Amino acid sequence: MQQVEAILEPDLPICDPHHHLWDYPASRYLIEELNADTGSGHRIESTVFVECNSFYRAQGPRALAPVGETEAVNGVAAMSASGRYGEMRACAGIVGFADLSLGGAVEPVLEAHIRAGGDRFRGVRHAGAWDASEAVRNAHTNPPKGLYGSAAFREGYARLADHGLSFEAWQFHPQLPEVTDLARAFPQTVLVLDHVGGPLGIGPYEGRRAEVFEIWKADLTELAKSPNVVVKLGGLGMAICGFGFHKRETPASSQELAQAWRPYIETCIELFGAERCMFESNFPVDQVSCDYRTLWNALKRLAAGASTEEKALLFRDVARRTYRLA
Repeated sequence: MQQVEAILEPDLPICDPHHHLWDYPASRYLIEELNADTGSGHRIESTVFVECNSFYRAQGPRALAPVGETEAVNGVAAMSASGRYGEMRACAGIVGFADLSLGGAVEPVLEAHIRAGGDRFRGVRHAGAWDASEAVRNAHTNPPKGLYGSAAFREGYARLADHGLSFEAWQFHPQLPEVTDLARAFPQTVLVLDHVGGPLGIGPYEGRRAEVFEIWKADLTELAKSPNVVVKLGGLGMAICGFGFHKRETPASSQELAQAWRPYIETCIELFGAERCMFESNFPVDQVSCDYRTLWNALKRLAAGASTEEKALLFRDVARRTYRLA
C-alpha cells in the first residue's frame, strides 16, 4: 500500500495535460476516479484528455468511430464544467485519434471531432510507437514501421494546420529521428512529444540504461532544435521504461521516483527550456508505479531548484498555452 505523503507546495497551480478515461471490466477511470485523484491534495485546476481507444462508436463508418471518444469525453467535460464536481475543470482540452494515414480523406474525420468536442477539441494523437522486438508491445493503434515518414500519413498530417490543431507524437526512443524529420517538414504545426520521447528499458533494451540514455539524449538534442516542438515530462512510471517500480510490493516514494527520473527530466528542461516543457501525470497508466498524490510530489521534487516563473511554466502555463485553455 502506498504510504501517504504530505503534499509538497500545495498551493502551486497545476494543469495536468495528459490523462485518459476508460471503462473496462477490469479497469474503470471516469470522472469519479479522476476527481478522486485530482482532489487528493495538489492544486489541479484543469486537465487535458488524450485519446486511448475508448468509447468508439459501434456503428457507422470505421474512420469516424474514434469521434465517439470525443463525444463521450466532451460529455465528461460538460459535467465537470457544471461545478457539481468541484472547481477543477476536467478535460478542458481534448486530444483525439484520427487515422492520418487516410491522407486527404481524414478531413471529414477532423471536422467531426471539432464538432463533437465543441470548443474543447485541440489536437490529434496518432501513435507511431513500434519496435521489432516482441517483448515490446507496440502502440494501441498497431502502427506500421515508419508510420511518421509515410506519404499517406503526411498528407493527412498536413491537414492539421488548416484547423489549428496540434499533433501528439507517441513513439519509442529509437524512432525519435522520425519525429524530428516530421517536425521539420511541418514547422507550422505544434508537435507535442509525449512521455519524454519514450525511452525503453525492457526486452532488448533491458540492462542497457546508460547506452540507451546517450542515444535518447543525442536524438532529443536534434529534436529540440525545432521550435514548434514541446515535450511532456512524465510517463516514466510505465512498465516499458524498465524502472521496475510496478513490480514492488511496497510502492516507491516520491524521493525514489524523483531520483530515478531526474536524468531524463533535467535533460529535457536543459534542451527545451521551461518554456517548452510541461509536467504530466499519464494517469491511470502510470498508476502501476505510484498513486497520483505521490507522482506530483515526485515532479515537484524534480522542479525544486526552478524559479517561481519556471515552475509556473512547467506545471501550468505551457500546457494552457499549448492547448489554448482559458
